[in-house]
Amino acid sequence: MDLLAVIARPGAVLTLALALCSAAGPAAARSLSGAALVQALRRGGYVIVMRHAHAPSAPPSAAEADPGNTDRQRQLDQAGRETAVAMGAALRALHLRIGVVWSSPTYRALETARLAGLPPPMTASALGDNGASMQVVKGDQGAWLRAKAAQRPRPGADTFIVTQSPNIIAAFGPEAADLKDGEAMVFHPDGTGPPDLVAKVRIEDWPALAAGR
Repeated sequence: MDLLAVIARPGAVLTLALALCSAAGPAAARSLSGAALVQALRRGGYVIVMRHAHAPSAPPSAAEADPGNTDRQRQLDQAGRETAVAMGAALRALHLRIGVVWSSPTYRALETARLAGLPPPMTASALGDNGASMQVVKGDQGAWLRAKAAQRPRPGADTFIVTQSPNIIAAFGPEAADLKDGEAMVFHPDGTGPPDLVAKVRIEDWPALAAGR
């Protein structure tokens, strides 16, 4: 089909522009860090999409599995547990108001949310790994996460989402490709299009933010 002929149709330019916007990933925005990031999060209106804390790539043996990990899924190791607890303490010290929390139904994601002391999360299969850890997820799972990151949080609160790396990469592409265990992407949605990515915060950075460093 002749692109010029399509564009010449009434309203075609607007239709094409809207289609391109809807297909876009997270929009570029002024980055936030340090005190500016803390003040922004305290005001609310942000969506924090976090990769679960560190978990070994292999599932635990029967002897190593946590009592609650009856399916012997991947679980956090000592470093993962300690950093999740420290992150939660920092969030409370920062006086951030966490509203809605979403989590993957995987044990390692739920364990991260629990140890961090986040409000009880809602789970969604779209945030899961379909029983195939570290594998590419379905395209509609990425679309679900993109849509959640684009939704405005409750007034004065921030939304928190804990999931796995493949889901985050499926949703946000190259921007998420180097995300480390426990690292978070902070988005500022306006409710009308792709959210602005304003920061990336490693799990070890939260205590430093709470200490004013």
